[in-house]
Amino acid sequence: MLPEEGNQSSVTTFILLGFSEYPHLQAPLFLVFLTTYTVALVGNLGIIVVVRINPKLHTPMYFFLSHLSFLDTCYSNVFTPKLLETLVVEDRTISFKGCMVQFFFGCAFVITEMFMLAVMAYDLFMAVCNPLLYTVAMSPKLCALLVAGTYTWGGLCSLTLTYSLLVLSYCGSNIINHFGCEYSAILSLSCSDPYFSQMACLVISIFSEACSLLAILASYVFIVATVIKMPSTGGPQKAISTCASHLTTISIFHGVILLLYCVPNSKSSWLLVKVATVLFTVIIPMLNPLIYSLRNKDVKETVRKLINSQSPSHSK
Repeated sequence: MLPEEGNQSSVTTFILLGFSEYPHLQAPLFLVFLTTYTVALVGNLGIIVVVRINPKLHTPMYFFLSHLSFLDTCYSNVFTPKLLETLVVEDRTISFKGCMVQFFFGCAFVITEMFMLAVMAYDLFMAVCNPLLYTVAMSPKLCALLVAGTYTWGGLCSLTLTYSLLVLSYCGSNIINHFGCEYSAILSLSCSDPYFSQMACLVISIFSEACSLLAILASYVFIVATVIKMPSTGGPQKAISTCASHLTTISIFHGVILLLYCVPNSKSSWLLVKVATVLFTVIIPMLNPLIYSLRNKDVKETVRKLINSQSPSHSK
């Protein structure tokens, strides 16, 4: 069934419920989310700066890592400020256009990050399985094309899903049971046939998730096969250490996505959807820089030198 021609919505603003059903938790949640948001911003921006100022980190792996940090920063900034606002102000409204813009950028950054993690898995596969050809194979041109491809695909998917929401009519309730413009929350307010929108979301979600996971799985199958063949003196430990941070990141990221896919479509599941979205918007952007920096000697060494260079004793 084709979408209706044009948007005949009478709704011009939406009201975000956020966590208003838990008034006693508003202040504690605000402090927790503000703290994690600050840590996420500082951590991700710190990784971007560290990668730029240290020539030793001008490699494909850190090039992709800096883009992962950029995506985490952007995604966190799409939702978290509005989340914090809904916890401290009475006016929780967002305009219809503002809602669509928020959804577009949030969706684009999530899908882009999904494929950025797949690209990072391919980079690890080349580093572990073809170390002698790694520098030649992962040329700056190829790295730029891979990154450009992830952003392009994320943007196209998000544009399609945003269009699938714009063609619907919204003429009933304008209350979104969420702290942001999440797809299922917006779709539940439509008073027109959502078939086209649901199918667009289903196809894009399954295709993107399947392609990303298959690319990651294929890369790690070859990595494991190569590690098994390595001599036991240091080789396997180094390879496992190289992959550990990436494995941790993809486990958390795709774990949350699969959790959202498994949530039943009922009113009782909205709290779980909100919690899962908080993991995406606040917790994951905070964890990624910690995961990569705490396990990486080069990053820790650069941060240490940067701190020492700014200390009063060093300047004297």
